[in-house]
Amino acid sequence: MLSSIEKVVFVIVALIALGVSFHGFWMIVFTVRQGRPAPELKNIPGSLLRAAWRVLLQQTIFRARPALSAVHLALFFGLITYAFVNLFDVLEGFVAGFDLTYGGRHMTAIFLPSGVVNAFNLISDLMSGALLVAIVVFLVRRFGVRDRRLQFREQVLLHPKVRAGAQHTDSLIVGVFVIMHVTAHLLTQAFRLTEGPDPFMPLASLLNAWLGPSEVGMHVAWWVSLGWVLFILAYIPPSKHTHFFLAPINLGLAKQTPRGQLDPAIPLKVIQGQTFEPGAKHIYDLAWTRLLDAYACVQCNRCQDVCPAHAYGRPLSPAALEVNKRYLLKDATFGGRLQVLQQPLTETAISPEAVWSCTTCYACVRVCPVGNEPMADIVDIRRRLIVDGAPLDSGVQSALQSLATNGNWMGKSKRLRGRWAKEMDFPIKNALEEPVEYLWFVGDTASFDERVIPNTKMTARVFYQAGLDFGILYQHESNAGNDVRRVGEEGLFEQLVERNLQVFGQAQFQRIVTTDPHSLNTLKNEYPQFGGAFEVKHYTAVLVKLFEEGRLKVKKPLDHYKVTFHDPCYLGRYNGGFAAPRRLLNLLGVEFHEMPRNCENSFCCGAGGGQIWMSKVAPGERPAENRIREALSTLEKFPNGKKQLFIVTCPKDMIMYSDAVKTTGSEGRIEVRDLIQLVAEAIGIEEAQVVAIAA
Repeated sequence: MLSSIEKVVFVIVALIALGVSFHGFWMIVFTVRQGRPAPELKNIPGSLLRAAWRVLLQQTIFRARPALSAVHLALFFGLITYAFVNLFDVLEGFVAGFDLTYGGRHMTAIFLPSGVVNAFNLISDLMSGALLVAIVVFLVRRFGVRDRRLQFREQVLLHPKVRAGAQHTDSLIVGVFVIMHVTAHLLTQAFRLTEGPDPFMPLASLLNAWLGPSEVGMHVAWWVSLGWVLFILAYIPPSKHTHFFLAPINLGLAKQTPRGQLDPAIPLKVIQGQTFEPGAKHIYDLAWTRLLDAYACVQCNRCQDVCPAHAYGRPLSPAALEVNKRYLLKDATFGGRLQVLQQPLTETAISPEAVWSCTTCYACVRVCPVGNEPMADIVDIRRRLIVDGAPLDSGVQSALQSLATNGNWMGKSKRLRGRWAKEMDFPIKNALEEPVEYLWFVGDTASFDERVIPNTKMTARVFYQAGLDFGILYQHESNAGNDVRRVGEEGLFEQLVERNLQVFGQAQFQRIVTTDPHSLNTLKNEYPQFGGAFEVKHYTAVLVKLFEEGRLKVKKPLDHYKVTFHDPCYLGRYNGGFAAPRRLLNLLGVEFHEMPRNCENSFCCGAGGGQIWMSKVAPGERPAENRIREALSTLEKFPNGKKQLFIVTCPKDMIMYSDAVKTTGSEGRIEVRDLIQLVAEAIGIEEAQVVAIAA
């Protein structure tokens, strides 16, 4: 089809475009390699293959926004189809006699079965339509209805280019590319149809019926179609659409350690001669995998959708953090502005207030379709702020001082930690003095907070009635350090770990049980980094086992209760503890209704990441208040006069949601109870009274 001159021109332009694209991606590789060493990855080829399969099935994209994800599915498979379409278009231009119209019956250059040709023509024609529909939907969403989920609040720190609309420009360019490229391809095929319509090319046939065949039109449309491809190859590396190629790689190189295990503050693998400060102050202080995050980012803002701090009106947007990182790196890599790399992240990527707003709930990481970890960046920035002596909230400062002195964040004497146990009418073993099967790691809130201690006593009574062999550490237990580490106080965290491991080494036990998901997470996932590998169970899992073994039995089914259940972040999303609480609720006979946000998509109470220590309460609807309204909306869809309960399995949740019931004016409509209260009532413990939460 092409003349000799056209072929030479195309080859020259194609080589230039490929060269520019290769240079752009090479610069990205060079930039990513400037980041800190990351935790060692194992079986990278296998991880990349698994990631490719997940991308092919679009598994990660359907974690949120199902309708838009379906549209994205059409866009994704349309672009994959067009990789082959473009190849055949090049062959049609360069190889004389290569013609796929009419089942390839006019093709003289290469033999292909007519059935295969017809199938390809039909798929490519239909996918052309799907591509056009999908891209129009996304353009209308961004530029027509202006979906608020693609916007950033004014108080969110944002790169000036993004604030000025650079993201929208990128999207418009790629949108125009898809429309022009696909339309031009369809026109190319339409102008080829010299013998009337081809039933296996319905869209091209419609255009042919309108425009007719044309040799000149075919040439022009071919050049427009393939010319756009060459342009986009050169354009992608400096644009936000690097995720086309880098998102699958990022998924394949994603975190392999447990969700609940943070990366070390200082890289474990250090090249000789390199030294590192804890955490991250500048962008190259982040691990190379986190720099790759910025290039892989789809900039879809799904992480922003699920962020409790953002919902609260705080100036935190995980999406903005990744977008800002991307534009900082772009300024340095493609703009030559190397000075931006020396500016603190708290001035260029995320504001200090946003840094301290994060609840470390992991929702942003979980929902990300390309495996980004904005939460981990925030923890690293906190680590450096702590080391550099940045101002801290007074409540956080007091909590950390108390933890260093007393081993708990509540300013209580160590000797008072086991006082509740001594008030019981049966002995609770000291695991340092006699062997036990279960070491109960009670935690600070369950040991000291008067609003939670009744539930702690009730748990002990249920364990005792079941004949569970358990004991506690009394005054020798120290805070496990989960929230300490997430606040960024790595040194204090390591001190707490050292204290607890020393005590664990003196105790005789087979496994650990805890009522505190925060303690569960760090004991299970982070203590192994320091040589402390234990079997750690949440109390709900232990209770299920006791029921299954017949050591606990339901004497009084609780069918007079209508309940919903809140999945704690550190039990559910971090550690997959979804089944045991629901199994218990089923055994107890309550009427159970799930809230819309449940299991992996559960909403955070707002206490994690040190937020419960904060002395200042920002204005706006707090996450716990938002959740109580969701619970009421769920339960009141089923009016039947039953008592409505909001069930929790975390001491911090007991506090946060009981307060939220009051601040939302929901007293009398719903009551917060720990699951242990229902268990105690159902098995007939006489002292199992409903515990009124103190003001």
